[in-house]
Amino acid sequence: MKELFLSRINRPYLTAKTLFACLALVCMATVSAFAQHHAQSRVWFLPNQEVRVDNLPLLTAPSADASAVLATALETIIPDRDVCCGKYSGLEDAVLSARSSLKVLSAKLQGRHVLGDGLSVVVRAGYFPKSSIDPSLIVTTLMDQQPMLIKWKSHVYVLCGAIYDETRSYGQEGSLFRIHKLLLLDPRYSDQRRESEFNGETDDWNNIQGILTLSVVRP
Repeated sequence: MKELFLSRINRPYLTAKTLFACLALVCMATVSAFAQHHAQSRVWFLPNQEVRVDNLPLLTAPSADASAVLATALETIIPDRDVCCGKYSGLEDAVLSARSSLKVLSAKLQGRHVLGDGLSVVVRAGYFPKSSIDPSLIVTTLMDQQPMLIKWKSHVYVLCGAIYDETRSYGQEGSLFRIHKLLLLDPRYSDQRRESEFNGETDDWNNIQGILTLSVVRP
């Protein structure tokens, strides 16, 4: 009888204790889920960021001829006379035959080129028509301190910087970019007209014919 009496007393006590433990676990799970949801919903918005390629040579085309302007633009982003783009340089023939077409130039530059001293370089070229231009491509390439060539309104410019907004979300790989301005160098001029810009708010993106990315590797 004594054991039975004690059993009757302890059973409600144990039930309440178990219930309290379960409620505590539920609360902890709810708080954890809320915290995780709150963290995942965090967004960082960074407006009017600027990226610019430093220490580019300020070169001016010897004439307004399309080949001369293109060669000068290339010399600006590839400051190696043996590689680009004068007489006997590795890329001379490619530039002369491409005129101002970035698509044709990309195909001719891609691959191995022999220099005047018999050594060779490997050029990696990527052409992006207006239909496939991605703001993240522009911003990340500039962040790597790599200028590009851009054709806008039938003229070739050096793309050397950008003004943009960046949005980052917790748990999301990479960032989203919205470009306000593209900072350009016009190799046709040596005065204040050299520095130009494409304004994403007022200029028409359809007037950009394409972008060319380049890198040169010496074996």
